[in-house]
Amino acid sequence: MSAGPARAPAAEADRLDLAGLRAEFPIFAAQGPRFHYLDSAATGQICRAAAEALLGFETRGRANVKRGVYRLADEATRAFEEARARIAAYLGAREAREVVITSGTTHALNIAAHTLCARLRPGDEILVSQAEHHSNIVPWQLAGERVGAVIRAIPLDREGRLDLDRLDALVSRRTKVIAVTHCSNVTGAVTDIGRIREAAQAVGALLVVDGAQRVPHGPVDVQALGCDLYAFSGHKLFAATGAGALWIRRELAEELPPFLGGGEMIRRVAIERSTFAAPPHRFEAGTPPIGPAIALGAACAWLAGLDWARIHAHEMALAGRLLAGLGTIRGVRPLGPEGLQARAPLVSFVVDGVHPHDVCQLLDERGVCTRGGHHCAQPLHEALGLEASTRASLALYNDEADVDALLEGLEDVVRRLA
Repeated sequence: MSAGPARAPAAEADRLDLAGLRAEFPIFAAQGPRFHYLDSAATGQICRAAAEALLGFETRGRANVKRGVYRLADEATRAFEEARARIAAYLGAREAREVVITSGTTHALNIAAHTLCARLRPGDEILVSQAEHHSNIVPWQLAGERVGAVIRAIPLDREGRLDLDRLDALVSRRTKVIAVTHCSNVTGAVTDIGRIREAAQAVGALLVVDGAQRVPHGPVDVQALGCDLYAFSGHKLFAATGAGALWIRRELAEELPPFLGGGEMIRRVAIERSTFAAPPHRFEAGTPPIGPAIALGAACAWLAGLDWARIHAHEMALAGRLLAGLGTIRGVRPLGPEGLQARAPLVSFVVDGVHPHDVCQLLDERGVCTRGGHHCAQPLHEALGLEASTRASLALYNDEADVDALLEGLEDVVRRLA
């Protein structure tokens, strides 16, 4: 692709109040104009609504939840449960009690693996993919080993998408769980969940979706997806670190055993045995991340009110600008889908002869924040014949200046090191 389209303005973005949107993220005013944050796939910047909700709870409303009967504790519990309802609404859940508050995606997927594998028998199969983050591989390995379940993987095609033409050969009556990413954190490829749902339902398998990279790009409808469990992290959704969520289809949640034991997840405890609370509290042992959960609820409420059609057009225009620009730089090879269809505004690439860490350090000299490494996705990199890559991930607050600063920085990297 030529350099022209890479520098062309995004017509759809002209109707988006990007300055107003960026003003909702305090870090940009604090860091100044030479700050180009392109690492939102690792963690998004916190929005004002979430930051104020977190500070408000910690400084004016701090109390433990679920059991206090004094006014402050009662108000904290109401705020916590309101956050659960806001998260549920962002996910399109039928009711708030389908949402389990976790510490993040990793915690959520460990709950999924532990509780679902308790239902498996030796020889049962768990299907993941080569595109998964380690958080959607390792918990299944650990839980599967305890019951003698077998882990199998959906391979990738040449664009780094899941090769769903191989799905029918991989799914059988032995397949009990299919766990896949909604969006790859390396290639940006968006998974065809509907196709996988059909394969899962044909054999009665449960479908688990890692939504960590999808939720920052607009509300999700878990009912339409047809999955059984959906996990994500708050810090990638422009809220605080330390809180996330696991949506579990209500009927399934009622059948699942607890993951962790302790306070608040019980109905009654005796020395001989205990009985457990109904979902979601069955899966929320101990004091939850109250402040971060309230911040997450505030972020969900704010994000739900945005014009996501315009934001999506803006994000994808920037992704197109980035892909086109990378194609003009000698020795730079983008990974993943060649076009913008069914992908997120996230682009990983390699620079011939230059380690990704060196790329990131030189870009940082220009105020450009990117991520270098295997991105907790070693099987994916191995499938692509790579050790590591550099990743630039865009979000609703990025602009053309961020993309251009990255492209100019990469040209300098090539001149100096390649």
